Amino acid sequence: MSEMSFEQMLDESFKTIHNGEVLEGKVISVREDYAVLNVGYKADGILTRDEYSNTPVDLTTVISVGDELTVKVLKVNDGDGQVALSYKRLAAEKANERIKEAFENKEVLKAPVVQILKGGLGVDVEGGRVFIPASLVSDVFERDLNKYLDQEIEFVVTEFDPKKRRIIGDRKQLVVAEKEAAKKTLFEKIAVGDTVEGVVKSVVDFGAFVDIGGADGLLHISEMSWGRVGNPRKVFKVGDTVTTFIKEINDDKIALSLKFEDTNPWANASEKFAVGVIVTGKVARMTDFGAFVEIEPGVDALLHVSQIARHHVEKPADELKIGQEIEAKIVDFNEEEKKISLSIKALLPEEEPAEDVEEVVEETVEDTVEDVAEETVAEEIVEDAAEEEAVVEETEEASEEPEETEAE
Repeated sequence: MSEMSFEQMLDESFKTIHNGEVLEGKVISVREDYAVLNVGYKADGILTRDEYSNTPVDLTTVISVGDELTVKVLKVNDGDGQVALSYKRLAAEKANERIKEAFENKEVLKAPVVQILKGGLGVDVEGGRVFIPASLVSDVFERDLNKYLDQEIEFVVTEFDPKKRRIIGDRKQLVVAEKEAAKKTLFEKIAVGDTVEGVVKSVVDFGAFVDIGGADGLLHISEMSWGRVGNPRKVFKVGDTVTTFIKEINDDKIALSLKFEDTNPWANASEKFAVGVIVTGKVARMTDFGAFVEIEPGVDALLHVSQIARHHVEKPADELKIGQEIEAKIVDFNEEEKKISLSIKALLPEEEPAEDVEEVVEETVEDTVEDVAEETVAEEIVEDAAEEEAVVEETEEASEEPEETEAE
């Protein structure tokens, strides 16, 4: 029997390993992008950063010399005479067993989001990867998924097929179930008139939807203020905290209001806005027939176009502008219909009465008539005098004619 060479004896002293084998290795050197492990074989094992984790990492921050790792052999000879190892693939296999167990038992898992992928989230479950499509992330459309990065979320596994690399998670059904439970609890304890605090979820043209802790209530534009609100987006924005009271509950719909009675500007209105009271206000809006003046937050009064000035006003915009402060007198008050009428004209000094003007005109006419009459009389006197003179001359001529006859 021939003696073995030193190399043969050395080889015999090391164990034999195979591709796919799982073994223990001890870290003997660590660099940023790879680590060297003693796996009891004649060649050292190399564990690269890419085979350590799916997430890029500096290996010097997670591995130290002397650490023992359970790894999987990818290649006994990587081409450079070294053993190619993988830590993440073995972890993924173990993780897949854990995920499979959760899938079969319909167990709720909690894991961190490690990637924002095209169309969904990548979640790490003990080294294994679960994909949650964007449509299954929440019960509402999520435009920006970045807020979930590095956050731990709960979900259930709805598909498990590692061969086709289809391991799908669903968070939406948990969100829906949680909201339904919270909604049920909320409706059991709330009542009309209750004051509630909530967060504005969305703002639309006709109002704002407020999450009051289990259900959304509608704060209609007409209930945002005792005054007039033109655009809800100028009053609220998403994320605002608001304290309201429940005005109405209709099945699963909740109507909210900010018009608390103790802030009602119409309280004691009959005293504050009695006819004859002079008020100051700002022109809030205008129409063809008049201007609406805010005389107190939540109280608009009508200043009719005929009451803007003593002279004729074609349209309010000819005399007033939005935001202008005016002083006016209350000339009508209807508490039942919450209508108030104003007048600026009532505060203006009175003009000369029309009767005086007529007297002046009459006097002028009379004087003119008298003058005309005097001229007429004078003319008549002159004419009479002329006629008398003509008669006298004719008489004298007649008296002279007989004397001449006698002489003849």
